[in-house]
Amino acid sequence: MPDLLKLATAGSVDDGKSTLVGRLLYDTKSVLADQMEAVERATQGGGDPDLSLLVDGLRSEREQGITIDVAYRYFATPRRSFVLADTPGHVQYTRNTVTGASTAALAVLLVDARAGIIEQTRRHVAVMGLLRVPRLVLAVNKMDLVDHDENTYWRIAKEFFGLTEALGYAEEDVVAIPLSAKKGDNVVLRSDNTPWYEGPTLLEHLESVPVAGADHSAPLRFPVQYVVRPRTESHPDYRGYAGLIAAGTVRAGDEVMVLPDGQRTRVEGIDTFDGELDAAHDGQSVVLRLADDLGIARGAVIAAPGAPEPVTEFDATLAWLHEKPLKPGARLLLKHGTRTVQALVGAVTHRLDTETLTLDEDPGELAINDMGQVSLTVSEPLPLDDYDVVAATGSFLLVDPQAGDTLGAGLVGRPLVAAALD
Repeated sequence: MPDLLKLATAGSVDDGKSTLVGRLLYDTKSVLADQMEAVERATQGGGDPDLSLLVDGLRSEREQGITIDVAYRYFATPRRSFVLADTPGHVQYTRNTVTGASTAALAVLLVDARAGIIEQTRRHVAVMGLLRVPRLVLAVNKMDLVDHDENTYWRIAKEFFGLTEALGYAEEDVVAIPLSAKKGDNVVLRSDNTPWYEGPTLLEHLESVPVAGADHSAPLRFPVQYVVRPRTESHPDYRGYAGLIAAGTVRAGDEVMVLPDGQRTRVEGIDTFDGELDAAHDGQSVVLRLADDLGIARGAVIAAPGAPEPVTEFDATLAWLHEKPLKPGARLLLKHGTRTVQALVGAVTHRLDTETLTLDEDPGELAINDMGQVSLTVSEPLPLDDYDVVAATGSFLLVDPQAGDTLGAGLVGRPLVAAALD
């Protein structure tokens, strides 16, 4: 069975991102005949079909000519299966880019060959670095509009490589590809228009790039979502703790601790709908039975021994996603795993300048799409991990307590851009 690559696309408005995704779907024969007929009918003025219509499915997107929501697309080749998150390019929807990139193993960043690297490109690169997306592809699109000029390509690629190096990416984890999504140059088939380019096509790279498997060696983190008490005649004393394993592996007989209280016990059994398991790992939904009858409720975390002490004060890197700016003193809700607590924003200590990749000290506030560092105080102790150690319990959301809107996405631990602080 082919392995799976989860990837995201990002780019500025009119960089041709939807056309590129449509080209991948079309050239890999992942489009139904009736879909293609509808696109051909919708294309005005004849000529080549507008492949972006295969992606921009919302009526409001087609009317405005931009991607608004994150669109998930699925396609496959004989070598690999793909889940692609096509994220919006407009600056107003950067928060959606954060959503789409949060689970990606690779990101394809588009730039228009005529415009090169712009502020939105830098912002997207910073988002990918913030979320630790392992691999990046720079797609220098619309090469046909610059006469497939080699110098233009290398100028843009060199600037991009400088950005990714500053964000800590290794040279082997970043590639640049000259292409034309509209014409199909170097997307699936190699183009005769770029004889000076000796690298892979986009699809060749996507098919061959190494995909890291799940890291089951991480320390166990199991946020409790629900306490199961069926009270049936056959199981009158049954008590289990249901949830999704966020990180690591759990086995029957393992010693565990329950956070935030720190009580210790042992895993007596692992139950699923299909029966009992000897072991389970991250990504699996299970019910854990424990040897001791402890006072565990939704929001607790069952963890491997040695987990960090729960805290009520901590620093975090934050991507602010709301039109209303974040200022010190704001009282919000913080959602961590299956638990929601009250939070008070302390100092806003730094803001990332996406143009220079340096940190502005004491900016006073974070505006929409800003990324920076803040201090937070929460009403109850939280079992937080460093994001680089356990991403699932090292991340959180800030929520409007009145409207329920998601306001920001945060990471615990390592600074936003380590190089910016050195």
